[in-house]
Amino acid sequence: MENVDNHRSVRVLCPNLLLYKNEPGLRWLIGSPFFPPLTVVSTLKCIHLDDSNSSPNYNQESDDLRTLLLKGFDIVGALIVANSEIEKNAAKAIHSARRLRKLVSGGGGGGELDKKEALGVVADSETGKLHFFASKSDSSAGLERVGDAVVYEDQPEKYLWERGCLLRCQLPIKVPVYYPLHNPSDAEKIFQRATEGVIAKLKDPKMAYIVETTAQTSAEIPHPVILRGGQLDFSTNISHFKEGAQDSDSNLVSCAHFCLNNKSGLPVYSAKSADKIQVSILINNSEKSPKSAAPVIEYFPAVEETRLLVVEFKLEVLSYAAKDLPLVFAVSKLIVPGLVDQFNSMKKTILPNLLAQHPQLRSYHFSPPGVLHPVNVIYELNYGEAEVKQVGVRKSLHLRLGLPLNRPLLRTANALNLFTSDSVRSDSIQKGSTLLKDVHIGIPTSGVSGSTLSLVQGSYEYYHYMHDGFNDSGWGCAYRSLQTIISWFRLQHYTSIEVPSHREIQQSLVEIGDKDSSFIGSREWIGAIELSFVLDKLLGVSCKIINVRSGAELPEKCRELALHFENQGTPIMIGGGVLAYTLLGVDYNEVSGDCAFLILDPHYTGSEEHKKIINGGWCGWKKAVDSKGKNFFLHDKFYNLLLPQRPNMV
Repeated sequence: MENVDNHRSVRVLCPNLLLYKNEPGLRWLIGSPFFPPLTVVSTLKCIHLDDSNSSPNYNQESDDLRTLLLKGFDIVGALIVANSEIEKNAAKAIHSARRLRKLVSGGGGGGELDKKEALGVVADSETGKLHFFASKSDSSAGLERVGDAVVYEDQPEKYLWERGCLLRCQLPIKVPVYYPLHNPSDAEKIFQRATEGVIAKLKDPKMAYIVETTAQTSAEIPHPVILRGGQLDFSTNISHFKEGAQDSDSNLVSCAHFCLNNKSGLPVYSAKSADKIQVSILINNSEKSPKSAAPVIEYFPAVEETRLLVVEFKLEVLSYAAKDLPLVFAVSKLIVPGLVDQFNSMKKTILPNLLAQHPQLRSYHFSPPGVLHPVNVIYELNYGEAEVKQVGVRKSLHLRLGLPLNRPLLRTANALNLFTSDSVRSDSIQKGSTLLKDVHIGIPTSGVSGSTLSLVQGSYEYYHYMHDGFNDSGWGCAYRSLQTIISWFRLQHYTSIEVPSHREIQQSLVEIGDKDSSFIGSREWIGAIELSFVLDKLLGVSCKIINVRSGAELPEKCRELALHFENQGTPIMIGGGVLAYTLLGVDYNEVSGDCAFLILDPHYTGSEEHKKIINGGWCGWKKAVDSKGKNFFLHDKFYNLLLPQRPNMV
């Protein structure tokens, strides 16, 4: 029999506990030991089932989640979809969550985990209504209905990042393996022993952990804190130390010591703007010893012919910690376990191919839309991103995280670079580039009342006449519009190719047989059809083309253009007569038919000054007929509109 206790509450931070009410299976509910026990930060779909497809494959799920979840987040419950036996299914969800939580924790801390509360949520498959139940401990006889006390957080990002910070540790490791040439099967055993030695070394009293801020500000920067291996505490539960840490000695200096309390401007709550702490690891072999000692060299001759194999690991761990958590526990319970888990995960992948070409593994961190906290992914760099295996890995991740299966959100180009300032990220900026991005942001409104605004989704770069000193005035406007469109595909990570020059665009058209070789190096115009050919050849992007017989007909296409920006979100090229423009959005009143077009004009020849571009009308809202009765789109010219379609890919 269930009990009702309205004094206990569930706090939900994630915007959607259930994406689709008829979606079968389990979703793991993710919380944090730094928050109240029934706080849900995010959900992860269970994607591995046993042979009967009726229950989770707990070993595969735990392997995945141990890599995916940052230390500082854990499993607090599970959600199941059902339309009957609500309490029985809630108990099933809680049992599954408890079992997985033990496996993800490595099987340790059993007593503590058994005492932790767990949450079971049942979603009605017909109505989508959510029923919340809690279990106080693994030995609890019954469930408590807590559905009357569910709080949906209005500012989840603020809740998460006001209370916590990120810690990062990078650790390159080289593991030498000497194995007998005539008995290579021993290599695996020797490698296993060597890796066990590495893990033991991380907890060695001679290890030194240097903790410092990554903030580059003019304000006084806190001095680094050095923690010795002997100070670390691997047994105490971190949830016991959520509050009350003081700066009296190095054991009790908290993470808040490195967090900025006086950030300038309005606070922005996100992983990118979170307080960040760097942890570096050194081996301290110069500790004082009561006994004098001279250097000693020991020689162990090999009894048979051997080979040397060096296995390289590049570990990079990101963890979430409450700001008032003492640094000694942040290192003991978050950084070191994170390094051990990542090391073991990579070792498991390398082991089957130890003597062959073992995989090159690298850890990446992502902050995909709709997921409040960063996630960690390990990719094999031996495979190209377009290869079937890598695509399959990303599809599984999209499925688990509830991400769309037609957007590239987890490619390496999407990875977070949290610990490098934008001013020095030369790897992501074209050398010598002075291009402005997203120049439409901050422009005056269109003046259309009662309208719906539909805009380009994502970033683009503004290409225009005379950019980079290349004189294309009078003939290159369509080329510039094409360059802006391709920059959009680059910045959304659909492609990694460089934005092509005019000559490279011409070369592409010659290669597909659309133009003669004399076209290369010429000043001939191109239009929507040629742009579609180039996008198909260089990016594999298909396009839709809309033809209108007169500029007077363009307002009639506003509804169709609005749907394009809502569903595809790509910039549009408009070509008419001898002019080409880039369309970034429409503002449309469906009742009155009044509309305005957000035009990015490639005919601009000035410098990269945002104010000058906006004040000069080179980026702004244009009505088909302005207040003075002048037609922006000519009535005696036909127009072609090129609508690039998003590739259906991850």
